[in-house]
Amino acid sequence: MRQSLGLTSMVVRDYDEAITFFTETLGFDLIEDLYVEEQKKRWVVVSPPGGQATRLLLARAVGQEQSSRIGNQTGGRVFLFLYTDDFWQDYHAYLKKGVEFVREPKTESYGTVAVFKDLYGNLWDLIESSS
Repeated sequence: MRQSLGLTSMVVRDYDEAITFFTETLGFDLIEDLYVEEQKKRWVVVSPPGGQATRLLLARAVGQEQSSRIGNQTGGRVFLFLYTDDFWQDYHAYLKKGVEFVREPKTESYGTVAVFKDLYGNLWDLIESSS
């Protein structure tokens, strides 16, 4: 038996602002943007360029409880880990586009890493693996 995680859901305030951030700022691909009539919502999926495995489902918050999770889905811990094959290229490109890094680049035993915030404040690791 083979299994894999296909989607990770992220609660967002607005579909279009999230799509803009992920596609224009981080350079992700917009994989799907479909309106689901019976649920009165959109099915929006983005993926890092060249990403084949896990993709990100942008889920607009409904109600106060879901809205309270926007930007703090993991209680202040790093939420997602974005692997790259060219750390410095991505790091400098993100800086130019206004991405806020909250921990500067550092070389660890597993690779080069820095922590940044997305448009809602969720923390991400940008990592180039040393292996």
